[in-house]
Amino acid sequence: RALARWSLAPHDSGHGSSAPGSAAMGLMKVQKTPQYFQNYQVKYRRRREGKTDYKARKGLTVQDKNKYAASKYRLVVRITNKDVICQIVDSKIQGDIVVCAAYSHELPRYGIKVGLTNWSACYATGLLLARRTLKKFGLDETYEGQTEPDGEMYHVEEADDGPRPFSCVLDVGLVRTTTGNRVFGALKGAVDGGLDIPHSAKRFPGYDPEEKDLDAETCRKYIFGGHVQEYMEMLQEDDEDRYQEQFAKYIENDIGADDIEGMYESAHEKIREEPDAVLTEKEESYPKHKKQKMTLSQKRDRVKQKIASYKKKQAAAAGADDDEDDD
Repeated sequence: RALARWSLAPHDSGHGSSAPGSAAMGLMKVQKTPQYFQNYQVKYRRRREGKTDYKARKGLTVQDKNKYAASKYRLVVRITNKDVICQIVDSKIQGDIVVCAAYSHELPRYGIKVGLTNWSACYATGLLLARRTLKKFGLDETYEGQTEPDGEMYHVEEADDGPRPFSCVLDVGLVRTTTGNRVFGALKGAVDGGLDIPHSAKRFPGYDPEEKDLDAETCRKYIFGGHVQEYMEMLQEDDEDRYQEQFAKYIENDIGADDIEGMYESAHEKIREEPDAVLTEKEESYPKHKKQKMTLSQKRDRVKQKIASYKKKQAAAAGADDDEDDD
């Protein structure tokens, strides 16, 4: 039997217009047949959860047939509330394989102890990933990238007498690709680090859509934290209380507005010198947070204790009332 529902819809009887302010209503039958439900296909789980754009993923992962399953690498950038995640990912039939990864929580090792999710930290994380990946494949000496970032557009040029550069494409996930978005900070850092990633200047900070030109000075300012420096100076002048609250970590680490550019310059040099990951020391055992289940006898004893505690409280309350009556 066909499943149906009835809904009210405007109806014109054909006998002329109705009175002003009123509308003739009729019944409209909307059917959903058994064939509809038989052919209904549930979407993928990550699509239902709103985590994966499968149309974009297909374009990023599908390899040409005549390339015989050659690896097609993606630069995956994801930004959380407290961390920046940059990974080089290769898609296989078995699933995604992370070839190399870098995280902004590694940056304190290079001198960047605060602001681990801003544009400059994204650039530094992308630079760290690029140098680490190239060193893993033995390409770090052949392709050094942009050793002195100046905000200008940079593309890796293929060496005449050496291997080709490491190529990948940017995977931004579900973020809105607006001009100045932090994912493009990671892209800029990876490109300046020596990776070959197809891109344009349209989404870098400082790009003028009318002039169709990139202001390299503005882009450089973001690379070295100049926008944070300007904001710190503005708050110091206008609202000292808010400055103390918003930049408490900077004050705690004795980092002033004039120290920010030097901090990032020093970090970039250290990243190029030693990009290798440092494994964390593992302990023999970790504290368990899951409570053990109680046995039946323990549960019964607990109930008895609760009853006894309740009766004691009731008796104490009754005794207090008797004393008040006596008074």
